[in-house]
Amino acid sequence: MEFNHADLFEGLADTIGDRVAVVCGMERRTYAELDAEANRLAHHLLAQGVGPGQHVGLQLYNGIEYIAGILAALKIRAVPINVNYRYVEAELSYLFTDADLVALLYDAEFEERVSKVSAPLLRHRIVVGGSSATAVPYGEALKDQPSTRGFPTRSGQDVYIIYTGGTTGLPKGAMWHTEDLFMAFGGGNPYGEPRATPREVIDEAVKATPMVMMAAPPLMHGAAQMATFIAWWMGSTMVYVRKFDAAEVWRTVERERVFTMNITGDAMARPLAEALAAGSYDVSSLFVVSSTGAILSGAVRDRLQELLPNVMILDNFGSTESGYTASGVAGSSPESGLKYQPNSTARLVVLNEKLEPVGPGEMGTVAKSGRIAFGYYNDPAKSAQTFVTDRDGTRWLLTGDLATVHDDGTITIYGRGSQCINTGGEKVFPEEVEAVLKGHPAVFDAVVTGVPDETWGTRVAAVVEARPGAEPGAAELDAHCRERLSGYKVPRSYAFVPEIVRSPAGKADYRWARKIVEASAL
Repeated sequence: MEFNHADLFEGLADTIGDRVAVVCGMERRTYAELDAEANRLAHHLLAQGVGPGQHVGLQLYNGIEYIAGILAALKIRAVPINVNYRYVEAELSYLFTDADLVALLYDAEFEERVSKVSAPLLRHRIVVGGSSATAVPYGEALKDQPSTRGFPTRSGQDVYIIYTGGTTGLPKGAMWHTEDLFMAFGGGNPYGEPRATPREVIDEAVKATPMVMMAAPPLMHGAAQMATFIAWWMGSTMVYVRKFDAAEVWRTVERERVFTMNITGDAMARPLAEALAAGSYDVSSLFVVSSTGAILSGAVRDRLQELLPNVMILDNFGSTESGYTASGVAGSSPESGLKYQPNSTARLVVLNEKLEPVGPGEMGTVAKSGRIAFGYYNDPAKSAQTFVTDRDGTRWLLTGDLATVHDDGTITIYGRGSQCINTGGEKVFPEEVEAVLKGHPAVFDAVVTGVPDETWGTRVAAVVEARPGAEPGAAELDAHCRERLSGYKVPRSYAFVPEIVRSPAGKADYRWARKIVEASAL
């Protein structure tokens, strides 16, 4: 028996159909209701000629329609493609073409942008929450379609693609086989050994006491999609907010009695802490806050823990290409390098340029073997750089993160090698400097990047967003950094902005940061 996400969900709909599967705002669907809605959408797509292996784009804010769209595509062995809803026309044109989209579900709010974009294979559009001269309204797409199944037999080798990146270069689609994806993100049992069979997943979900879990990031980010499936494989309820708003997140936690919440680094943790400190919310149901996809700096994590003294705050390591691979070790922080304990089910090592494990204290690249993505869609060159095979025939994913390994098996991760700043021959990791800057009481957010310098080749520069009412100066921040960092790591220049630009998932946009710093120097 093979693990396939559509098969598993249908098994749950048939056994725990009356449980609530998903909540967004005031809308909710049971497993059976969501299955029926996805069936109708799947039959509509089939009627439009969408079939196995073809790609269906999802350019939506969080909502029932998004997750129904993912399920509908998987049911007919098509491939759901996440589209960054912040993309402008040129970026959308690239992605629609690169991903070979044949169909698109999009929010009516994006009508102006979508209507101006064409792609060679895109032939069918479905608009959510409005009408369009060139698209079928979502409700009309479902109308008169059967709520029953009757779809092709599926496989654990069916493909699932998650587009990632775009902050340092063009976005790329990480390709997974559904069985590998299932195993890499918890195997139906994130707190223990993976389930042995699909039947076991369903049987254990039936027996489980349902939890209410929340994904605060957008579903266009792989972390929220995978958090949803993890919740379902445990027979639980997944909760979203349509757009991230810290106060709305806490209102939702209170209303839905959320037990666990998934966030993405400081970009979500800091406003959540600010809103919690300023408001009055009943968060007594909350037991775990887990960050994935971006680091929690020490100052932000400590503030959140202070406000949530009875909540476990977890810092997990993983990527779109690797799945969940390691958990942060208590007491470590980005200021001194983040220390992680590899997941017992993941083969995670630190390799040198010869693809050999490094010794204690030596720096190398974090690599994972086993259940990993199998390449990037339409990008054989990038696939060959990232997915490599050593002399023994082991296939590795090179994550791009630089790290050292310790005698006890833990690893200390310093940051992405692609963002490492070489200034006068010294290596500076932006994450370390960002964490120190965000520890200053007048700084709300910061992004650190490297810009050309005649003397040093590259100099460290920082883009800073101050807290409301605060006006930190360069000299003040310089003194703060010099107390905590070696001199070569201290930013040589600062640019102050009203708001830091990040991706919807909270990741830094380093291209934007470089442009801001360079413009401020003119």
